[in-house]
Amino acid sequence: MRALIVGGSGHLGSQLARCARAAGHQVAVTYRTRPLRNPDTGAHQLDLRDQDQTTALIGRLKPELIINTAFQQDDWASSAVAPANLATAVADRSSRSIRLVHVSSDAVFSGEDIHYDETALPDPITPYGAAKAAAETAIAAICPTAVIARTSLIIGHQSTHERFVHALATGRQDGTLFTDDYRCPVHVDDLAAALLELGASIRSGIHHIAGAEAISRYQLGILIARRDGPPAEALRLGLRADTKIPGPLDVRLDSTQTQQVLRTRLRGASEFLVPGRD
Repeated sequence: MRALIVGGSGHLGSQLARCARAAGHQVAVTYRTRPLRNPDTGAHQLDLRDQDQTTALIGRLKPELIINTAFQQDDWASSAVAPANLATAVADRSSRSIRLVHVSSDAVFSGEDIHYDETALPDPITPYGAAKAAAETAIAAICPTAVIARTSLIIGHQSTHERFVHALATGRQDGTLFTDDYRCPVHVDDLAAALLELGASIRSGIHHIAGAEAISRYQLGILIARRDGPPAEALRLGLRADTKIPGPLDVRLDSTQTQQVLRTRLRGASEFLVPGRD
């Protein structure tokens, strides 16, 4: 299958491209400002905010599957408008039946209900969450056959959160890990495999792809430190409720429904964050 990974220079996008190639797909990737390290990966510069550029690239590459992993938290156009542009480009070439998978986020929820399955309606309380919710609405309207895959904290292969924990544990950075901030972390390998599965299927609509275990950011930090060696006792804990940091406190994506249709098992953090594994 000819697969196009949008946002291929990011953490998820780069791992997704590796998994797709290992599965035998013909893979191309896009980046906006950060070129890929390996020039032989079929990399193409693309600004999804530009509708004409997006449509032209898809017409030139003729992908059968597009997985959009691109995002930018502080840019409404990148998180809301750009995915709609991509859906429009796919819909314009619907005669070739391009499969579209868009990666969304648990940020679309406020945390008021704590537990959220695929039927839950978005109620974002941050600009980023609102942008992701807007993108979901646009994609569903423009390209009803698309998969919208919501996920949570992505861990594995030196993710942002893992690097942050290392910096805290070794004193290279100040910061606090919150005991009241809960998510369902997912390993990047599990997420990539699940996205490829959904892309190769005939499924559409909302799917939740998160880890099987709800865990606080502090508990997650302890697991990372114990796996990798930095002193866990150096990690400072606190309550996010005592800060002015915006956003939901406790969002637990229920992936039960999606897990039932996947071969890929979505592991919990306590399972994949053990010594000797990444």
